[in-house]
Amino acid sequence: MLKVDLSGAKSFFDAAGPDYAAAAAAHRTLTEGTGAGADFTGWLGLPQRVKNEELKQIVSAANRIRGRSEVLVVIGIGGSYLGAKGAIELLRPRPQAGDPKIIFAGNSMSPDALQGLLEELGEKDFEINVISKSGTTLEPALAFRMFRGLLEAKYGAEKAAKRIVATTDAHRGVLKGMADEAGWETFVVPDDVGGRFSVLSAVGLLPMAAAGIDATAVIETAIASLAAMDQRSPENPAWQYAAARQHLYRLGKSIEILACYEPTFRYMAEWWKQLYGESEGKNGIGIYPASVEYNADLHSMGQYVQDGPRTLMETVVTFENSLNEFNVPFSMGDPDSLNYLAGRKLSEISRLAQEAVKQAHISGGVPNMEIKVERRDEVGFAELVTFFELACGISGYMSGVNPFDQPGVEAYKKNMFKLLGKPGAQ
Repeated sequence: MLKVDLSGAKSFFDAAGPDYAAAAAAHRTLTEGTGAGADFTGWLGLPQRVKNEELKQIVSAANRIRGRSEVLVVIGIGGSYLGAKGAIELLRPRPQAGDPKIIFAGNSMSPDALQGLLEELGEKDFEINVISKSGTTLEPALAFRMFRGLLEAKYGAEKAAKRIVATTDAHRGVLKGMADEAGWETFVVPDDVGGRFSVLSAVGLLPMAAAGIDATAVIETAIASLAAMDQRSPENPAWQYAAARQHLYRLGKSIEILACYEPTFRYMAEWWKQLYGESEGKNGIGIYPASVEYNADLHSMGQYVQDGPRTLMETVVTFENSLNEFNVPFSMGDPDSLNYLAGRKLSEISRLAQEAVKQAHISGGVPNMEIKVERRDEVGFAELVTFFELACGISGYMSGVNPFDQPGVEAYKKNMFKLLGKPGAQ
């Protein structure tokens, strides 16, 4: 089970320390549905619902895609793609034999980026999974129109319809209407789950399963993890993380850097940034979520972290057991002066380097919180997702905001539609 290590932050706490009583109250508010945004807390029971209602259909659709297509084009933006992309980059960064390539579209309106995707697609057999609650979000809607046209030109309208899966509202919306009229297979974006909390629904699970990830293992682990973290105690890792980061925020640490020493974690960090930024950045308050990729960023952002303004806290995700191992070879004559490391495991060297970084950053005035996961697999992924989601809900309520709305996101959309001349836009 995932663990939180606060030893690198304790010297920065004041005498009161993290407020676990407030964490307990926030957890109770969350699970009892008595707080603002309670209508969007369905993610707490989502893994069990998916197991009971949709998992077999999701796996069946994914197996069909894997059996006949070389590429799955996943069209979505924000919570409609970041979780799935994070999972695939983390667990399946290089497609294995029989895996279709997963291409993500609809998160940009760059013509150059679109051209790159089209070149990547080429003449390969492909299918589309379009993900949108409404179907009216401009970026994915434009991408879907373009890729649907390519699909129909390649296979004809009737066969193309069998190669489109829409993940959308159960009953209403533009995309749901199009799917019903054309006969596309559909999956549901739950009404009581916001996009940034939807990765453990068909939104994330279908692309993940198509990529070769064991969706059943993810869901089974998520169910067990949520049950374990229902513990009402300061031993609960979600309480520890939520209470510690809120305590440090009150002490002036207003920027949280999420770091990991696995390059494949990059898009998990992007998902985390949306989860916490969209949930907590309201009413003029909130911890700013940023991310770095260690070791690489130690040689770029490392200077700022070590010696910049002391408004930072650092959270490091560590995978304790590598999936692979290498030993440093011996070199005759020791021309690079590295024989002192000969025979030692690369994972051991990496762990010692991580400890050196931790000590340096703490001594430089940056509190360090560590999230320890056993390994980079389906179990570790599901534990991370459920942990971060639960801690986010608790942390948001501790700060006094509604963690489940995003009113600020609509401001740019109104301006954009007005400038584009959309009928009825104001």
